[in-house]
Order: sequence, then structure tokens, then C-alpha cells
Amino acid sequence: MKSPLFSLFSLCAGVAIFAAACSSDSSSNAENTEISEQTTPSSETNLSSATESPIDEPTSSSADIPAIESSSSNDASGDKGYSSETPNSSAATSSAADISSSGDAVSSSSENASSSSESLYLWHDEFDGDIDSEKWTFEIGTGASGWGNNEWEYYTDRKENAYVQDGILHIRVNKEDFEGSKYTSARMITKGKFSFTYGTVEARIALPVGKGIWPAFWLLGQNIDAVSWPACGEIDIIETVNSENIVYGTNHWANGSEYATYGNNTGNYRDQKFELDVTQFHNYKFTWDEKYIRMFVDDFMYHEILIENNTGDTEEFHKPFFFILNVAVAGNWPGFEVDDAQFPNEMLVDYIRVSK
Repeated sequence: MKSPLFSLFSLCAGVAIFAAACSSDSSSNAENTEISEQTTPSSETNLSSATESPIDEPTSSSADIPAIESSSSNDASGDKGYSSETPNSSAATSSAADISSSGDAVSSSSENASSSSESLYLWHDEFDGDIDSEKWTFEIGTGASGWGNNEWEYYTDRKENAYVQDGILHIRVNKEDFEGSKYTSARMITKGKFSFTYGTVEARIALPVGKGIWPAFWLLGQNIDAVSWPACGEIDIIETVNSENIVYGTNHWANGSEYATYGNNTGNYRDQKFELDVTQFHNYKFTWDEKYIRMFVDDFMYHEILIENNTGDTEEFHKPFFFILNVAVAGNWPGFEVDDAQFPNEMLVDYIRVSK
């Protein structure tokens, strides 16, 4: 989710090397799933600031080079709800509970023996029973400044807003007067319970659409309480807004004292368009290693960013991150026109699986 003003970064010396490295991967989206086979790009790409340019949405470009934007302000008003102020939340905040990719999230050998599927994943949730409190925490309330984006929903931990039925997680948005808000929804996080660095995430998800609707499946750096946003980093695997059948993938981070963001989408990525009905279940995949972050839907790659050797000051993306699932109503990106006829409206999640 976006802050309203950013300054546009331009690419300086070394950009041709960077472009060649990225464009070598662009001939087939399906082939990009094998990250280890890619040519190692140069780490000498330089970035320099340029003239300020207001942008209200994730950048979308068919170019292979991340057109990085930044803001001279370190304000967290665009971070989907994490700011220097502490929002009203039931989330655990102790950094001692952090779990790395090589830590307690991995099942013990005895647990693996009881279920062959357990050994396949670093972490997973099949949503076969009730929402697992050992895996998820609910954030409660309206957050600081509408979760940083002037959103209108009130997040609850009630079954009216989040429940499992027939092996599917439902995050339901309702039109109702509740605690001074006119809409309710749910926001579930794994902060303090599971985080990881590098791996492959696969999820089967169906998204809600409608005027003013903003669902997301995304990650924040586990160290957010210590360094704040955007220095913790943010990875948006899935975002959609309003009634668009377009999926956005975006990275947000701190480029020195600046705020930087880079994103792409299924509407036009490398001169290709992937048409999909986001309300139907699709297989979303996120791959992350020391070199690249990549995002796919049904094997179509819609976002890629080079992070090797902290290119573009991207050191945030080499640290543990945790998951967030939520559906917002209104806000700076979707706007402030809401179709009340759509409610209740739901985001459906069949499973989330993390493997190395």
C-alpha cells in the first residue's frame, strides 16, 4: 500500500549491466521458476536521486529495470498500518519470539514421522480446522490513521469476520456499525510465531472485488518494532483494488534515509498481459533467494526484483519476514467510494505453504 508522495529515483552508471542480467530471464515466464539457473548479474549498479514525482499506486512498467521511487520523508503513512505510533493491536511484540528460517518453525523428526506432508514444508497452514492460534494472531481496531492509509474498516477477531469452513479460510468484510466504524474485517499475522528468510511460498487464494475493496497477502520484516517501517522492509505478494482483475506485486524499503518502492502487475509485465478472474481460486507463488524476489500466478511471472549484494540498498530483503492476510475497505489507493451492495464480501484461502 502506497504513501501519497514519492521522489523518483533514476538509474546511473552500471544500469546496462543490470538490464542485461534481468532481460536474459524474460523470454519465458514459466522458465523463470528456476532461480538457481539464472546468470549472476553485476553488483555494481548505482542509483541516484532525481526530481520528485508524485505517484499514488505501485509502479507498473514493462521495463526489466526496477524504476525505483522514493520519498524524502521516512513517514510510514503508506505501510498498511505500521507507523511510529503503536496501533491498537493484540499482536505479540517481543522480538525474543522471532523465528528464523532455520529455527523452531521446522518440524521435529518425530513430528515428521507422524505426517509425511510435514517434512515437505518449513511452515504451512491447510486450514483444515479452526484458525490455529499457534500460527496466527489477530490485529484489532482501526490502527494509526486508518492503518496508515485512511482505511475505514475495524478489524476484529470474531467469527463474523474470520472463520474456517470446509477447509477454506474466509476473511469476511461486513457492512455494520461497530466501535464507531461502518465496516468490519479481519487482519491475521504470524508475527512472533513464524518468520523466515528465503524460500518458496505457494498459496491458493480467491480474492474479493468491489468498489473500495483492497485485499492483500503480504509480509513485513520481523524487526519492525526495532527499526520501524520502511526500514523493516515490506513484500506485497498479492494486492488488488476495486473491481480490477489485476494482481499487483510490490517491494517497499528504506534506501538510506529515503523511502523506495518497486512494483509490477499482471496487467502489463514485460509487454505481456495475464488475464484472470481474481474472484476464482488461483495458484500464487513467491520465490525468494539471495539474488531475486519473484512472484507468479498460475506460473505467469508478474514481478521480479534483483536484491543480490543489496542492489538498490535492499539489505532489508535478506532478513526474516512474517505473513499478513487482510481485506481493507477504502483508503488512499482504492479511494473513498464504497459500494455497500457488495457486502458481505470475502477473501478465501485454501492453503499457504512455505518450503526451502
